[in-house]
Amino acid sequence: MSRDRNEHGDPAGRPIPPRLDPRAGRHSRHRPPGAADGHGTGPVHRPPAAPRRRTPRAVVAGRAMAAVLSVVLLAGSGWGWYLGRVAEATVNRTDAIPADGNADSGGAPEAMNLLLVGNDSRAALTPEQLAELNAGADSGINTDTMILAHVPADGSSASFVSFPRDSYVEIPGHGMDKLNAAYAYGYTAVDGSDAEKQAGGAQLLIRTLSLLTGLRIDHYAEVDLLGFFELTSVVGGVEVNLCHAVDDSEYSGAVFPAGEQTISGAEALAFVRQRHGVRPDGSAALPRGDLDRIVRQQVFIGGVLRKMLSQDVLLDLGKQRELVRAASESLTIDRDLVLLDLAQQMQSVTAGSIEFQTVPIAGNERDEQGRSILRLADEETLRAFFAQLSDEPEETPAPAPEAPETVAPSEVPVEVYNGSGTPGLAAEATADLEAAGFTVTETGNADSSDYEQTVVRHAPGDEALAATVAAQVPGAATEVGEEASAGTVQLVLGSDFTAVGSPVRAPDAGGSGEPAEQPRTAADTTCIN
Repeated sequence: MSRDRNEHGDPAGRPIPPRLDPRAGRHSRHRPPGAADGHGTGPVHRPPAAPRRRTPRAVVAGRAMAAVLSVVLLAGSGWGWYLGRVAEATVNRTDAIPADGNADSGGAPEAMNLLLVGNDSRAALTPEQLAELNAGADSGINTDTMILAHVPADGSSASFVSFPRDSYVEIPGHGMDKLNAAYAYGYTAVDGSDAEKQAGGAQLLIRTLSLLTGLRIDHYAEVDLLGFFELTSVVGGVEVNLCHAVDDSEYSGAVFPAGEQTISGAEALAFVRQRHGVRPDGSAALPRGDLDRIVRQQVFIGGVLRKMLSQDVLLDLGKQRELVRAASESLTIDRDLVLLDLAQQMQSVTAGSIEFQTVPIAGNERDEQGRSILRLADEETLRAFFAQLSDEPEETPAPAPEAPETVAPSEVPVEVYNGSGTPGLAAEATADLEAAGFTVTETGNADSSDYEQTVVRHAPGDEALAATVAAQVPGAATEVGEEASAGTVQLVLGSDFTAVGSPVRAPDAGGSGEPAEQPRTAADTTCIN
């Protein structure tokens, strides 16, 4: 799409001072291979300087979210007018929003629903980059994981809902199929240019998700693989926390120790792509496959948000320039999305007010072709879920209470009691707690096997010890109990207990099958499996 520009090649209007221009001192993208990047850092390993070709491929939505938020959050900072103009000047546009088949309403007036996808094409990568990213060969045009972001009119919060690629849904004009087929159907149906095919894929995907959710999707954004790689390197890495060491060297290349760690570049890419692997004891690291991969993507996005909102980034103008450059050059957005408007709407959002969820799942089964599919909750449950998502608060909610103080796991003696009725559960929880650094002093059966809810009990004054244990079992009840000795915490496992490091089970979505995912905020740093 053409843009009006002044004699300096910048968008028409106020010139950008050379001392602030992030492109100042840089060579063109078409510099000869091996030319310095203007900073004395040696060769820049970029794809050959051919015109950019954005072939839609299987997506990883966590990458899109990271890139979009880097532009949005930084464009909302003190010199946002300049950053926003640079982003608008370099971002690509596509006709993603369909003229029909998109619901009339997205909730309250001025609220925004934004569909986030990621372009996983390897077409623009060199063999060296493919090897570094452990990215393998190109993987076709089917979409992978998608996120619908809802931002209310007052910008007080944001909700991000992930859709697994194997969700079995109705695709307009094509009947029931996996969600990841929608983009491919729309793409291949268009007899035109690559850009026109890309728009056709995006439009059918939007119509499919609008039909499923009952919501109008206002905007669309996607990011490419190389842009994600550069983005995570520029921010200096993102912190994640794993309950167990994991080895997935056979597939994604993800090999990580247990505990808190900072990942970037190729490691970050492996982290958000992982859906296989084993723990040191030989058990499956991600037994739920794509559903567990979605958790990894959500945790990574939360880490990106915390990093973007930190003073290390907000006070570093050079890093802001690099982030906006890397993000905007890798973005493709719809024709009408104005990044500065989105930035202004999200400027009051905090990490604690950003919530991640997964669309309610009824169960995993096989279709008539023998393929593994995820059956979603019934229509009534889905519509209620998305209606609640788009409800605007009637009044400003009270500030969330501060997280209770915690201590090092090694300072917490724990007694583990099995009240679930499932044999061997206390032994499994004990092994996981000890692997996380806790000292388990006693195990056994609870006074009853009918505990429906997992409970963390503690003596008065031991709130910090209890909070440390509760952080390993999100959703467990915490209470003061006479049974607990001072200085020791009791973990009583109920029938809702899943595993240390995982949320307890919520009531079934749609009445059967997979339990609903517990919401997780961007401020949550508890470990995951």
